[in-house]
Amino acid sequence: MKSLTKRTGGITAAIAAGTVAALFALPATPAQAADAADKVTPVAEKKKPKTVDLQILGFNDFHGHLQSDSPGTVLTKKGEVEAGGAEYLSTKLATLRKGEKNSLTLATGDQIGGSPFLSGLFKDEPSIDALNRMKVDAAVVGNHEFDEGIPELLRMQYGGNHPTEGAFDKDGYSGANFKMLAGNVKYKKNAKVTKPKNAKKYGSWFSSSTGKTVLPPTTVKVVNGVKVGIIGVVTSDTPQLVAQAGIKDVTFTDEVKAANLAAKDLRKRGVKSIIALVHEGGLAPEGATFDYKCNNGSGANLTGPIVDIAKKLSPSIDVILSGHTHNSYVCDIKDPAGNSRLVTSDLSYGKTVTEINLKLSKKTGDVIRSSVKAKNVVVDQKQKKAADQTKIIAKWQKLAGPIANTVVGDITADIKRSESRDSESSLGDLIADAQLASTKAAADGGAQMAFMNPGGVRADLTFAGSAAGEGNGKVTYGESFTVQPFGNLLVSLDLTGKQIDTLLEQQWSKQTDGTTKFLHLGVSEGFSYSWSRSAAIGSKVDASTIKLNGETIVPGTTYRVTVNSFLADGGDGFAVLPEGKNRAGGGEDLEAFNAYLKANSPVTGPTPNRVTALD
Repeated sequence: MKSLTKRTGGITAAIAAGTVAALFALPATPAQAADAADKVTPVAEKKKPKTVDLQILGFNDFHGHLQSDSPGTVLTKKGEVEAGGAEYLSTKLATLRKGEKNSLTLATGDQIGGSPFLSGLFKDEPSIDALNRMKVDAAVVGNHEFDEGIPELLRMQYGGNHPTEGAFDKDGYSGANFKMLAGNVKYKKNAKVTKPKNAKKYGSWFSSSTGKTVLPPTTVKVVNGVKVGIIGVVTSDTPQLVAQAGIKDVTFTDEVKAANLAAKDLRKRGVKSIIALVHEGGLAPEGATFDYKCNNGSGANLTGPIVDIAKKLSPSIDVILSGHTHNSYVCDIKDPAGNSRLVTSDLSYGKTVTEINLKLSKKTGDVIRSSVKAKNVVVDQKQKKAADQTKIIAKWQKLAGPIANTVVGDITADIKRSESRDSESSLGDLIADAQLASTKAAADGGAQMAFMNPGGVRADLTFAGSAAGEGNGKVTYGESFTVQPFGNLLVSLDLTGKQIDTLLEQQWSKQTDGTTKFLHLGVSEGFSYSWSRSAAIGSKVDASTIKLNGETIVPGTTYRVTVNSFLADGGDGFAVLPEGKNRAGGGEDLEAFNAYLKANSPVTGPTPNRVTALD
């Protein structure tokens, strides 16, 4: 990444466009002053209708997947279909908008972060450019928008060149045209609020009711005379999912409390049609297709945090768009007043889009709940590509080419990650091996073992050559970057044998809906242990089976352990790691991985049998 610091240029000025037009400011309160409202001018009609038709197009967890070769497939009733990518997503959105007088396009978090090489290398500026051209109207931030901290998130919204990398192309970066929302991310009481350079009215939405949020909690669109309020909240688990250093000045409050406060504020301002964007989600039944529905009013067969959240969100909220879990569903989960309410999510990487159609009452200004209908639509790759997205991709490919296509090593076959994150994987173990090799020498940290979080492994390493023509078995820098795009530093620290046991037990955690979450750590060569499927949380691992090079780990003995900086800060709920002593910083995780591939080529992925699961 340091090689990028001398590049010049910037992002093409973002095109301000939307399906709703004529921007104007809502009157009165400070919160309203910052809340631009887009007015849709209707086509002249013979009679004044009593209702207004509104289409809402939603998608979530795009994660910077600009290119169509990375998103993957969608499971349909007829089999798997290749889908996703910016070129096809943009076309599908435009196609769905045809014939609609009023349409809003809303994104439900993780638009950026954890991105493939083409976007991640340029700090996701290419993805914001692509989303601008897709005519996104508003978006809630996801946990990945906080991967590089608050200042970088604000730069994504308001523009400005990267503070260390500078401009990536000749035009510089002008920011997102759509408003980003974060109603439950508040500055701490004594935190210094630094106004972003390009944000003249930053903080104008601060209020006694919703607090000093990093980004606005709401925005309002005026659709043919009817105000439509949009609320955005992100998962309160975000502090467990991102590095702590970047979020030290803020707190992530309860999603329901924050959204309900925002809804109350909107109602006071005369807004009765309210949509909530919640970057937290649910899990559809195993094997569910992209168009899975649960319509009996209870969210039956849908599990996960969104079910409980939906049941508690204020009845004044009419529609809920969720995300985060990369699951696709359209459900009816009754609100606290017992009324039917739509809760949706689509897949990820632009593979599907949720289309919602509803009617707004011109008399009451509210959503007519009985009119709300929704379905999830596949973004297949058989449709025409959007020319402007193709142009964006080509522009950044040209800048990235010399770096992306550099071969860093060879592999003998595909090396797979665990997509479900609850099983040992060859790639997770391989990365742990690379991190141990990088920090094993006394001068580099003196590590004896290493662990890798499964969520940090973003793609498989595939044997087949890419369109770049590097050939089969060749791993390019672009491919290895896509595997580990976060730029974490390695940290070596002291843990006792007892703390290592605790670390392993913290792979399992009880969720608010009663389910168990299991994040299976990748482990380095020479480390092994057994765990029980039937044992209670906190007692899953048999301490006598935890071994290093065949020797049982001793509870009172101190060992040197390497993890990435995300884990070292307690990420993913591994709270014991911040207790580690005598920290020593290492190099970047990607550099360690590439050095290992080069030194050991051709590399065969390790058999994932270092950990044994017992009944």
